[in-house]
Amino acid sequence: MTTTAPDTVTFSDLSRNPRAVAERAARLGRVRVTHRDAPDFYLTAADREELREENLSTAARLFTALMKQDAGAHVVHHALADVFPWVRHLGERELEDFARELVAALSDAAELEADANVHEVLAGWRATARIKADKSEYAKALLETSGNFGPVEVSA
Repeated sequence: MTTTAPDTVTFSDLSRNPRAVAERAARLGRVRVTHRDAPDFYLTAADREELREENLSTAARLFTALMKQDAGAHVVHHALADVFPWVRHLGERELEDFARELVAALSDAAELEADANVHEVLAGWRATARIKADKSEYAKALLETSGNFGPVEVSA
């Protein structure tokens, strides 16, 4: 098998020698399968994935419980500043909203397998912090607008 890292195999390797790839995944817990014409994916041992799901669920429930107490919410807010330094550009109310939305999204990821929600919450609040970090851009964003500005081009 050709590999670039011990935990990576090509899709061709998987199709040519599935038993060896499955044994590697069982031994390592998971292997990344690269595919030249499609997104990579992981081949994961079921027991390992079940443990990851349980861990995420436990963490989400812990954060949810912390957010229900004033002291716990205070700790979470301070921890966010260590984990996401850009929150320094958010106001106190925005930080509270961010914490609440993030904990809810983590809960949804754990309980409903709605994994994209966490990314969306992070991306949205990071964009808010980015605008607020640039005083001139933030001032422009606060200006009242009117009229139709035409079609919007979205770039990736």
